[in-house]
Amino acid sequence: MSTTLANSLPSSLSPSPELLQRLSSDLERERRKRARNKILTFYPATGPLSRDKYVQHLKFFSAGNEYRERLFLAANRVGKTEGVGAFESSCHLTGRYPDWWTGRRFTRPIKAWAAGDTGKTVKEILQDKLLGPPGAIGTGMIPGDLIIRMTAKGSVPDAIDSAYVRHTSGGQSLLTLKSYEQGREAFQGTEQDLIWLDEEPPLSVYTECLIRTMTTNGLMLLTFTPLRGLSEVVLLFLPGGKNKGEAHDDESVGRKYVVSATWDDAPHLTEGSKAELWASIPPFQRDARSRGIPQLGSGAIYPVPESEIIVPHRAIPDDWPRAFGMDVGWNRTAVIWGAQDPVSKVIYLYSEHYQGKEEPPIHAAAIKARGAWIPGVIDPASRGRSQKDGGQLVQDYINLGLHLTPALHAVESGLLEVWQLLSGGQIKVFVSLLNWLKEFRLYRRDEDGKVVKENDHLMDATRYFVLSGRSRMKTMPKPRDERHIYTSAWS
Repeated sequence: MSTTLANSLPSSLSPSPELLQRLSSDLERERRKRARNKILTFYPATGPLSRDKYVQHLKFFSAGNEYRERLFLAANRVGKTEGVGAFESSCHLTGRYPDWWTGRRFTRPIKAWAAGDTGKTVKEILQDKLLGPPGAIGTGMIPGDLIIRMTAKGSVPDAIDSAYVRHTSGGQSLLTLKSYEQGREAFQGTEQDLIWLDEEPPLSVYTECLIRTMTTNGLMLLTFTPLRGLSEVVLLFLPGGKNKGEAHDDESVGRKYVVSATWDDAPHLTEGSKAELWASIPPFQRDARSRGIPQLGSGAIYPVPESEIIVPHRAIPDDWPRAFGMDVGWNRTAVIWGAQDPVSKVIYLYSEHYQGKEEPPIHAAAIKARGAWIPGVIDPASRGRSQKDGGQLVQDYINLGLHLTPALHAVESGLLEVWQLLSGGQIKVFVSLLNWLKEFRLYRRDEDGKVVKENDHLMDATRYFVLSGRSRMKTMPKPRDERHIYTSAWS
């Protein structure tokens, strides 16, 4: 009962000061009890934030039954740290699982690590979410009455190194907080039942952590927004740079489970807050921060979001001029076709040929099937061939009926021109070009600024097309004008 209400009552009905004090104390105890059992407020059965609205979050929990390595690849503000990583870690450390839980369960005390970027961020984020902030320990996701004791981390003021947590079986679980800045060596040695990596780890740390869980059949949880782009760790979960579905068993990386979560998967975010966040995010980060799609990293050659260049597949009108760019090699021969809207002048990359370990007649047949009349350009020295051998190869393709000329081989100026057209909206890419998009995601420079010459065949073909193919673009000949004479431009 509030003091205002008490003062408005007749004196005969007004509660005594002692009763008001007792009621106030009861309310304070209840508030503290709720604060020290924060986990009970998450994923309620009903209400605007009921658990049935958090489909991706619950899917991630459930997958722990089958998959040891799981990644929650999520947008900002969707609850990946608190609502996923801290929530599941608390369940395993305490043995207290909600009645709706369908994921992995530990029936004994466990040893667990929770790790983040630096000692400072671990204290301010992981320690806060799991145990509570300094001065309010017990108000994090781990219920306060289950925290038995803690040890301090001397290197960071107010930071906790480890905490002993009461498990429902009667024993004590051990939680240790770590940071990536400690280096790989800090993650060596002891076996662990659970390791939660919040924010993307270096590959060396990830590998050490995986080893720590192998003999225990332990769990590896990763929760982060992919702001580093297609890094080595991300590619372990997204082979080829693309999310192939939640569960996959790629022979190169093993069995893993990925859940993507966007702003639309977080009912606690209002439309107003999403609009405000969107406006404040730099364009090149919007896919990563709003949808959990790997950001174009600092080494990306074409730092343009896919969402700005991809368009639906459509038929190309007969009056649109076309040409193709070609990159040759025994392991992979790649061709990209482009057509230009004569009104808007926008170029559409609309078809691709991507095949390896075949002789020129096979490639030539596939190219002519798109239109034998379409002219193309090619790099004669691609894939390490000499100029002489390259010239002979081009002549071979010309003899097979292709209308080819040599492309300019200006790498940096070509990359710049392609980037300018992509970023300026003058090149669009059909969504059906799966191989082109795969290479686009992986196309990057190394630490020395050099172009990584892997999985770049269609990227090279695109550069040749942009530099030299646009000037050769032709429209489809009319039926009565099928006869055309092409001569080799090779010299």
